[in-house]
Amino acid sequence: MTAVRHLTAALPDGVLGADPGRVESADEYRGGGGYAAGPGGAQLLHHLAESGLRGRGGAGFPAAVKLRAVRERGGAPVVVANGEEGEPGSVKDRWLMRARPHLVLDGLVRAAAVTGAVRGYVYLADPEAAGRIREALAEQPPPLPVDVVLTEHTYVAGEESAVVRRIDGGPALPTAKPPRPFERGVGGAPTLVANVETLARLALIAARPERGRAIARTTLVTLSGGPGRPLLTEAGYGTPLRDLAAAHGTADPAGALMGGLFGGVAGPRTLDLPLMPEALAAAGSSLGCGAVRFLTAADCPVATAADAVGHLAAQSSRQCGVCVSGTAAVAAALAALATGTAGPDTPAHLERWAGGLPGRGACGLLDAAAGTAGSLLRAFPDLVRHHLESPCPGCAAAPPGDGHRLTVAVPQVTAPLPALKGTP
Repeated sequence: MTAVRHLTAALPDGVLGADPGRVESADEYRGGGGYAAGPGGAQLLHHLAESGLRGRGGAGFPAAVKLRAVRERGGAPVVVANGEEGEPGSVKDRWLMRARPHLVLDGLVRAAAVTGAVRGYVYLADPEAAGRIREALAEQPPPLPVDVVLTEHTYVAGEESAVVRRIDGGPALPTAKPPRPFERGVGGAPTLVANVETLARLALIAARPERGRAIARTTLVTLSGGPGRPLLTEAGYGTPLRDLAAAHGTADPAGALMGGLFGGVAGPRTLDLPLMPEALAAAGSSLGCGAVRFLTAADCPVATAADAVGHLAAQSSRQCGVCVSGTAAVAAALAALATGTAGPDTPAHLERWAGGLPGRGACGLLDAAAGTAGSLLRAFPDLVRHHLESPCPGCAAAPPGDGHRLTVAVPQVTAPLPALKGTP
């Protein structure tokens, strides 16, 4: 089971909260300053821009820019808390809705105030989290109607156009852009689709705008792989990745699968970098959704890459021909490398796909598959060459599959403390 804990002392304004293993009630949340009156829409937008808060769904887009785009469209906007966590190595969003539903809803309400939204949705695929959100809505009814929409858990179901399509009654599948949701979203209205951790940080910044930059520069991370239990924790930007590996229990990692499935396979040099989106991007990797799977000397990066792309190929929505054929081809080539059946031209094919496939699908799935292949060639060229020359004992012992080994379980969260006698 996944552990959830602070690396050091609890951050006074962190998303992880004081007691991350237990559900926070409305009384507790209000007692800590939640739902209190705060800056108005325009002022809060200013604070968000000053904080530098970026989205936590994976793309890292500036939150203030996204909210402003919906606000400036006018009309009757819609806000959506997106908790459909499609990355197999990430658990932060489901934990957050299970453990701190009021923080998420407070952020949703404040995003509505910024954008002028008249309706809200919480979109997710986790029945336990849905129950916690519904309980929280009953405890603290929001000032605008908020509906809970359950969907099937898939890799692409959390893509913003798939979110809109599902809320409108269709399948949770991406659509071609434009229009983007901020232009025409749920019911044709301008729509903000925001990750639940992004909204949680928005609520914290609204409560403590003077701490906005500090709040924006910490992030939830899901750490897995190696001999240790998976760990959900909160870390500040600038934390050395090797320190996170040590906290997780992987003392000397040989590499990592970064950003869920979007940051690719990273070599040991990447682990000398700080946990910072800009530094990782400059190194050809990505923080993504904050999921990091550490590799030990016993783990073969080729098998890990094959597992990742195998999962992506299985999760393709099969709407774009180039995605169906492209992910299948990359997955087959990586599986052949892992099983010792690849031909001498396999690396050249992978390199061509890594450069030519990104940007050609309706969502980021094809980009992730191509990026994983490219990252393997860059980070472990000698290893790829050795796989062409002779079978890999590590891959033979643990042949790649559909990525089920990359899945991390959500931490257990216990029920909230009973209300004190006389508490309304």
